[in-house]
Amino acid sequence: MLAAMPDSAPSPLSAGGVSPRSGGDACPGTLRLHRADDGALARVRIPGGVLSAERADALLAVADRFGDGELHLTSRGNVQLRGLDARCGGELAGLLTAAGLLPSAAHERARNIVASPLAGLDGSPALGRWLTGLDDLVCGSAAAASLSGRFLFALDDGRGDVDALGADVTLIAEGPDALLRIGAEDTVFRVPAADAPRAALLAAEAFLRAAADSGAWRVKDLPDDVRAGFVHAIGSTAGEPVHRPRPRTAKAPDPGLVTGPHGNAAAAAATATTTVTALCVDVPLGQLTPAQWRLLTGTARRYGNELRLTPWRGIVVPGPFDEGGAAEALRTLAAAGLITAPESPWAGVGACIGHPGCAKSLSDVRAEAGAAVGPVGRLPVYWSGCERRCGHPHGEWIDVVVTPEGHRIAHVRGDRRDPPATVRNDPAALAATVAAARA
Repeated sequence: MLAAMPDSAPSPLSAGGVSPRSGGDACPGTLRLHRADDGALARVRIPGGVLSAERADALLAVADRFGDGELHLTSRGNVQLRGLDARCGGELAGLLTAAGLLPSAAHERARNIVASPLAGLDGSPALGRWLTGLDDLVCGSAAAASLSGRFLFALDDGRGDVDALGADVTLIAEGPDALLRIGAEDTVFRVPAADAPRAALLAAEAFLRAAADSGAWRVKDLPDDVRAGFVHAIGSTAGEPVHRPRPRTAKAPDPGLVTGPHGNAAAAAATATTTVTALCVDVPLGQLTPAQWRLLTGTARRYGNELRLTPWRGIVVPGPFDEGGAAEALRTLAAAGLITAPESPWAGVGACIGHPGCAKSLSDVRAEAGAAVGPVGRLPVYWSGCERRCGHPHGEWIDVVVTPEGHRIAHVRGDRRDPPATVRNDPAALAATVAAARA
């Protein structure tokens, strides 16, 4: 990755400040494009994955004007634009700023926030105030501009989905309070819900102070003694400590219709009625054509005017929907090639960009993943073209990595990895081995 695109037009926003880590943190953004084999790449941070239909239109417009026209979802609910003209940097940044997608030049790579995508839609607590509050606080903090593009915040509505993603700072809704988790620590700290966004920011700023000598970019990279001291310092200023181990598996929402209580809690208890509150689709390999994006955006515009991009490369369209309209919308999305039911053979299948988009990839893993698609597996599978495993999932999954010796398949359980099997140059055997591992 490049520190800057030497043949890119300078961004008009650069004078507003850039991250002090800009010389070392090579994560791409919108002000720092990455040169890939298929052209320049921009990563647009979408905090919480939440997009209005108008901002979704703006993303498609810049993808069509400067790139290959497609939108690529990431494992943090962000969007990547590929095949960009290397000289488009200034215009790209200007258009994204006008659309409200780049509120701070200094913080554009620090705005890494994932959130439970069904929050507030199925009877769970809504997280909108936490999301906007934390994003505003991050963008307003001079220190937070030093966070690397890898540092991650997570906002969990209590179901444990994004709590399992290995974020550096996690907020978990619990009744009138929030629980603050630092890294993978089993001890969390109770704070008032209204103070939760500020507590998360203060934890991130404290991490930067703790990391000053070690150069760590994430909590897990801190030396053990430094990490212990950092967590202890957080505990001395936060609220009551609570034992709550981090979930081991990040459970993505099933594609299909999402139902929730109709009206307020009292009405739901009295009538036991439900309504379709959202549609949930997965995107094969996270890659959306312009037609698919327009269809999703048009669906959102007819109902809640919002899209939520998930950390599992899916999209939630909040409603509410009438039952007939929801079923028809889902059929239309399925006909467009999106995954609308957990029984789809593509459910749980992921892959990095592979060859020819990435020079480091040893094969076209997306084509190989497609050729190996078969019966629905219990476990997700992720195909990587090299040992870097860009975009791999968390929790329990089947890891397929291309090596010079062949495809190496292993069962991953958090930090543990079973002894792998290697398949050499035999597509049928490869498909069978992956299917057996997933089952």
